[in-house]
Amino acid sequence: MPALWIAHVTVTDEEAYGKYAKLAGPAIAKHGGRFLARAGRYVQLEGKERPRNVVAMFDSVEAAEACYHSPEYQEALSHARDASERELLIVETTE
Repeated sequence: MPALWIAHVTVTDEEAYGKYAKLAGPAIAKHGGRFLARAGRYVQLEGKERPRNVVAMFDSVEAAEACYHSPEYQEALSHARDASERELLIVETTE
């Protein structure tokens, strides 16, 4: 089943986070992910507001998780760790 990679982010260091974004996109694409939403308009209805929201679709939970643990994505993530506050989850779709 396909899976969604959903990230909610507050960027605290634009320059460093820009390095993350430059590397993360290709790492996600390399693992079969494609962006459905990336920092677009949103409406916060519940919970903690994060101004940057990203949704990518992968072929499976396993593919999304493999991307996260890949050397390429971990390199990208090293730039985001001190440059943002984030929540990231992977959820299997029903279709």
